[in-house]
Amino acid sequence: MDGTLRARQREYAQIHPDMKFRTEAEMASLLEATLAQHEPGQDLYVFGYGSLIWNPAFDYVEKRAALLHGYHRRFCLKMLMGRGTLETPGLMLALDHGGACKGVAFKIAASKINTELALLWQREMFGGAYLARWVPLRTPNGPIRALTFIINRKHPRYLPEISVEQTAALIATGCGDLGTCREYLENTIAHLGELGLRDSGLERIARALPKRL
Repeated sequence: MDGTLRARQREYAQIHPDMKFRTEAEMASLLEATLAQHEPGQDLYVFGYGSLIWNPAFDYVEKRAALLHGYHRRFCLKMLMGRGTLETPGLMLALDHGGACKGVAFKIAASKINTELALLWQREMFGGAYLARWVPLRTPNGPIRALTFIINRKHPRYLPEISVEQTAALIATGCGDLGTCREYLENTIAHLGELGLRDSGLERIARALPKRL
């Protein structure tokens, strides 16, 4: 487990005592329940739709473009750490209900599932903003089943539908110790493009951003 990530998460929890974070016991229980739905000895796919596309931070043996129905990619999670602070809050992508989403399916070898998924779990599940779900994907090589992380609509940092202009305003100013939200948006669009994929919603937000000085 990344010690730097753990330290940053603990610091954030101290700064925001009113926010509820998952305990280590809760994290372990959720991971055990999730893996109980996966056949032992089989490789595991993870569906990435945001920063996982260009910064997965786990070992994988294959990646391929994939299409998910039933969820769409949206800037709906307010960020107060990483790419945002209390003074300069940002926005993060998540999967929200409805529509469809093009992204990347990463295959983790069966022998590395426990170690690699533990790293991913700490990154995605600690803050309580995401829920782990098994979803069916369509890929050029046929249908697969994958694990992904959707928004927890009960989380206090979840934002219901906001306009393109409001979204662009937060992305334009959001920044933290991991960088800016503008970089996050631009990286996602660019790496989708490298896979021959486009997201018209992200492109509309990018066009609404104020010009760089």
